[in-house]
Amino acid sequence: QVQLVESGGGLVQAGGSLRLSCAASGTIASINAMGWYRQAPGKQRELVASITAGGTTNYADSVKGRFTISRDTAKNTMFLQMNSLKPEDTAVYYCHLDGNRRYFGRSDWWGKGTQVTVSS
Repeated sequence: QVQLVESGGGLVQAGGSLRLSCAASGTIASINAMGWYRQAPGKQRELVASITAGGTTNYADSVKGRFTISRDTAKNTMFLQMNSLKPEDTAVYYCHLDGNRRYFGRSDWWGKGTQVTVSS
């Protein structure tokens, strides 16, 4: 199996910063892409940022210029540096992995989420 564990969430004032981490473990043969999603109360889960195996990144318009996604490929760990946080960034942030397992092929996995709360 594959496990994703997020950390780094918390309470921060508007304008502040947080750095989220997602550590992937288990029988992963290769990773196609990883990403961060978020879900605010009463809203659908949305993509925040993603990064492919080749390092190509993609961001939601609402976070461009404020958030930066990165990976440590050797450690199968992904990060999200969040700067200039706004109250509307408040949500549960989920780690997502699109990868391949030996003998089992391609699949995707989700972490349990970490709460980010930005106070005004």
